[in-house]
Amino acid sequence: MIKNEELEAILETIDLRNDAPADEPMRQYYFIKKSREIVNAESEKLGRRLTADGETFGCQMNAKDSEKLIGILENIGFEMIEDESADLVFYNTCTVRDNANQRVYGRLGFVHNMKKKNPQKKVALCGCMMQEPSVIEKIQKSYRFVDLIFGTHNIYKFAELIVAMYSSDSMIIDIWKDTDKIVEDLPAERKYTFKSGVNIMYGCNNFCSYCIVPYVRGRERSRNPKDIIREIEKLVADGVVEIMLLGQNVNSYGKTLDEPMSFAQLLQEVEKIDGLERIRFMTSHPKDLSDDLIQVMKHSKKICRHLHLPLQAGSTRILEAMNRHYTKEQYLALAHKIRQEIPDISLTTDIIVGFPGETAADVDETIEVVKEVQFDNAFTFIYSKRTGTPAATMPSPASDEEIKENFDRLLNVVQETARSRVGRLTGEVHSVLVEEINEHTASLLTGRLSNNTIVHFPGDARLIGKLVNVKLVESHGFYYTGEIHMQEHRLRDLLRRTK
Repeated sequence: MIKNEELEAILETIDLRNDAPADEPMRQYYFIKKSREIVNAESEKLGRRLTADGETFGCQMNAKDSEKLIGILENIGFEMIEDESADLVFYNTCTVRDNANQRVYGRLGFVHNMKKKNPQKKVALCGCMMQEPSVIEKIQKSYRFVDLIFGTHNIYKFAELIVAMYSSDSMIIDIWKDTDKIVEDLPAERKYTFKSGVNIMYGCNNFCSYCIVPYVRGRERSRNPKDIIREIEKLVADGVVEIMLLGQNVNSYGKTLDEPMSFAQLLQEVEKIDGLERIRFMTSHPKDLSDDLIQVMKHSKKICRHLHLPLQAGSTRILEAMNRHYTKEQYLALAHKIRQEIPDISLTTDIIVGFPGETAADVDETIEVVKEVQFDNAFTFIYSKRTGTPAATMPSPASDEEIKENFDRLLNVVQETARSRVGRLTGEVHSVLVEEINEHTASLLTGRLSNNTIVHFPGDARLIGKLVNVKLVESHGFYYTGEIHMQEHRLRDLLRRTK
């Protein structure tokens, strides 16, 4: 991420009468300046600033990508609003499950009516869904009003694509099958001032048989550790106290670097950054979680006591069909080792029900794992067929009714064990990062424990972005209600130092 003043100094040196540079990111700086001219001209015609809206579907990596897109839009002169009636709307799509695709098609039908009334309106599509050839074909055939389509590998080209979009009456499609390119130092607009995601790698090499991600996000490629540290240092200098390191499988970090560095080693370097209070990361693959990583987490004062460790299934037979590269017994051994080394850790997971060939007995095995590991929370999903993955061609003899029954059985156990785990801290005092005013009760603040559990408590909105001690008074299943537990003079001092 580049600061505005740094970008402006660079833009001053760019002469648009010359051809665009070939090297990145200078090429994108050129198009940022060029797109400003276009946006300013369009705004003058309307007698007001052009407006833009970004709608994001899917994971935290998509959310991070949208911050970059919004940063570019604001930098070239758009006013961001939360309304799809904007002059430009982009949909950053997810394709992990079919219902995510259907949601996007539904939004396109909705926005098409707006475009009929305002032909100058621009509609852009990007993200994982756009990396599927069948999706592109469908949009070209049924949604011809879309102006711009681009994928996951060329997010950084947004300004260049905006110039192309405003210079053409045809649909612009810019999709790359794969790339090893990583372009840094572009504008971004963070959703929160006090916490931020930081991409440490892109892509995935695991090829789980049900998952489309390696096909749409490409092969693994790790960012240079010096660039990661530099970005985090800038964020901390700008007021960030918590960062989340992002990757499809962070445990694989560093394998593509000229000088390999393990994820555990990267965490140790990140922990050295002064002013950074909390470190999170997402997501870990069990097959790559090392003893070194467990030890780094155990001894760290900044790494949060939360580990998301996707199980997906508790049956070794199904895990093999999923191409997960571990057995039920190996997962259990790993979970027990983590619990033994880090007793206060919060373990969460993902579980799929209804994978092709799964029986009630397989689900019983998954339930056994849930009971034994005692997850603090589990995100449970019914299997969604993704065309182009090996699982899509596997026979699935179970009926929808059987799958739903198995899903409900599992969900009941997940909820029971999670309630028990979450409630174990009742009565204790813990540090909470205050994130926002409670969306239902304005007199309450909402924050998050190190172990990722939500807490609601009375407090002053000036505490947002601060770490405060909170007594966890009552557990409500998956969250706590509490009260600030600080000496009055310390609380006053904290409020006084709040901008």
